[in-house]
Amino acid sequence: MPLDLVYDDPASDVMLDAATGVRRSILPGGVRLLTQTDRSVRSASIGLWLPVGSRDEAPAHAGSTHALEHLLFKGTRRRSAMDIAAAFDEVGGDSNAVTAKEHTLYYGRVRSADVPMAVDVLTDMITASVLEQDALATEREVILEELAMAEDDPNDIGYETFLADVLGPDTALGRPVGGTAASVDALDIADVRAHYGEHYRPDNLVVTAVGDIDHEELSGLLQAGLARGGWSLRQGALPSHRSRETAGATAAGAPGDVAALAPHRLLRPTEQNHIYLGGRGLTALSEDRHALSVLMSVLGGGMSSRLFQNIREQRGLAYSVYSFSAGYRDAGLFGMYAACRPGRTTQVVELLAEELARMGAEGIDELELSRAKGQITGSFALGLEDTSSRMGRLGTIELVHGRYTSVDETLERIGAVDVRDVRHLAARLADSFSSRVEVGPEG
Repeated sequence: MPLDLVYDDPASDVMLDAATGVRRSILPGGVRLLTQTDRSVRSASIGLWLPVGSRDEAPAHAGSTHALEHLLFKGTRRRSAMDIAAAFDEVGGDSNAVTAKEHTLYYGRVRSADVPMAVDVLTDMITASVLEQDALATEREVILEELAMAEDDPNDIGYETFLADVLGPDTALGRPVGGTAASVDALDIADVRAHYGEHYRPDNLVVTAVGDIDHEELSGLLQAGLARGGWSLRQGALPSHRSRETAGATAAGAPGDVAALAPHRLLRPTEQNHIYLGGRGLTALSEDRHALSVLMSVLGGGMSSRLFQNIREQRGLAYSVYSFSAGYRDAGLFGMYAACRPGRTTQVVELLAEELARMGAEGIDELELSRAKGQITGSFALGLEDTSSRMGRLGTIELVHGRYTSVDETLERIGAVDVRDVRHLAARLADSFSSRVEVGPEG
């Protein structure tokens, strides 16, 4: 039977990649479990993923996803906050969480002998946290300090402002992941509980694990932990999948000529001006995403990149300069960053835009293409030597793409990118500038 017919069958158990041991099962309740057994290590990385991020919040509840992430470490019906922290510390492991625009991740890394403990603690946190008002009051202050720390960092505040400008400050996708000081200050425990009740359920849960583990054993531990926390694991339940599109998520200003773009200035007492320049890019599902990876590598992906060589090495106008991109299921962006002394800002902005325009008009040569592919595939391969990176890759593929892609298939798609693909994409992006953000001193 073809894979796509059994992939989400309630009883499906599929070996997705026999060469590397990637296996996927649908457990009772619609829980998805993906594992990769690696007996060459004596540890395991485990991640519990929920397809809910800051873009899923109502405007009045902005920041509730991030607040909930914090609160799940503050105690359950069986464990205090200290118990949760000590459980990983006393075995030399680590545990943390990440809130993003489209997902939340709770993860841990421990010795293989401590996997039962890690699964028990993590499932206890997501199923049985007490979510008390007093804990929110305390954690609210921690979150406000976190937001204040970001405000003090020109890179953080510059990037967040750039994202809002490109994606639309009034859209769910354009809002800051952590909310604002005002929205966090207004959060009530009822808001957080409502957010939890809507999104934290078995059919939304994806569990990924890589390392010295056994798939069947982990499946048993996971089901026992979720049931212990009170989740109903109904036989035959199907996984829930996010919509590929969200109405209104991509609303933003029209692109314009770089010279005509008025900079969005944020005054800070810094010695340098921190510049973000870019606009709309590609979605995470775009067929051109591999060409974008190559383009970003050639443009500003390392010391041999065009931006680094032209702006830093040849002209000495900046110490830090690079390009970047981000993709979501229905929107994306690209950008270039440089930090320079204020008097050099105009020249640096012109050079950033000119380099991308030149790539669109003239293309890149075969040596640049080969170098970029080598950088991408090399860093990709090196990253896969780490169990945490592989655990993250499995979760990202499942949540974003919905179908497993092997390492070989990914490398093949990167290898298929040619100079024409990069040139055509560069020309498209060079006509898409819509935001210029500067963080620095007055004058």
